Amino acid sequence: MTLHIGILAHSAEGATLCYRACWLEGVRRMGPHDHPEITLTGVAMHQTLPAWEAGDLATLRALFMADTAKLAAAGCDFFVVPDNTAHIALEAPGDPFPIPCLHIGEVVADRAAADGRRKVAILGTEWTMTGPVYPGAFGRRGIDWAVPDKADRATVHRIIFDELCLGEFGEESRARYVAIIEKLAAQGCDAVALVCTEIPLLISAEDSPLPILDSTRLLAKAAVAVALGDRPLPDWRGGPI
Repeated sequence: MTLHIGILAHSAEGATLCYRACWLEGVRRMGPHDHPEITLTGVAMHQTLPAWEAGDLATLRALFMADTAKLAAAGCDFFVVPDNTAHIALEAPGDPFPIPCLHIGEVVADRAAADGRRKVAILGTEWTMTGPVYPGAFGRRGIDWAVPDKADRATVHRIIFDELCLGEFGEESRARYVAIIEKLAAQGCDAVALVCTEIPLLISAEDSPLPILDSTRLLAKAAVAVALGDRPLPDWRGGPI
């Protein structure tokens, strides 16, 4: 018997990619047309953007709590949030979520540690690049990290919200991301964490000047491993790690 995976959607493209990656990993592991049961929420990110702009983590957490309750009611055993920025709110103090969450930052940092990475570039929204999630996850494993400078962070953030989250993936934006990754490589980074879940749709391993840590697909693979009993059921229900 496999466990039931819940996907709490926040940014639509990242959630869609995570869903697809989960069932593809299920097929790879379990055989044709087979995968663990998956339930996906679909509340529009539009509803959360004012709270992000205001830094209102309590409101964000309440919105995510309501979505998690839906997943719990659907019978999910645990949930994932294929949105790295959302984990800033998930890590904020508050009531525990009704079912445990597999933390995307811990999954990515585990992979970086297993690969022997010493300094990882962080590429995501402005909130993710300057926030506590990845410095915490990498720091707990003794891994150094770096982010783009202010101007490049603005470019990365703008492309995420004006293009990637709206399903647009252009060559000019790909070239800009590659140039930014090249700068981070020159600063001594030995991998780049693509920790906006839409970025892997723009930048592949073949495009990147550095080895990539694809947060979306790593999370999906880990979720299936949990569902099949190859990885422990998480016990984290939100709050500080």
